[in-house]
Amino acid sequence: MAVLVGALLVLVIWRGVLLIRSGSAAGAAIGVAVAVIAVLGAWVLWRSVRFGMWMQRLARELESQGGLPVDELPRRPSGRADRAAADELFERRRAEAEASPDDWRVWFRLALAYDDAGDRGRARQAARKAIALF
Repeated sequence: MAVLVGALLVLVIWRGVLLIRSGSAAGAAIGVAVAVIAVLGAWVLWRSVRFGMWMQRLARELESQGGLPVDELPRRPSGRADRAAADELFERRRAEAEASPDDWRVWFRLALAYDDAGDRGRARQAARKAIALF
């Protein structure tokens, strides 16, 4: 998916360049706007890919240490974790993070617990903290 988005961004930048070269002021202005938006999109794509690579690296490291949590939560037919069980697991993971605030491993597991509880924003924050501590 990232490769397809990257290819699309290249095509959009190319269209922006063509608009800039069109010779009209309006075309040039639109071309610059298109190019800027595409460059911002490329930056967001790169940050997302880099985040994913870091998370994979941390997961492999934690797995090699035998500390990768096993997914034991009951699931609904949709595949989402049961809310009550996810909340209970989250409370345990939060207590671990409070007890060891400088350990990247507990922050990684807390990020997974946030994700299971459906809080993607805080899951990313906890994951970023784990990456920073790693």
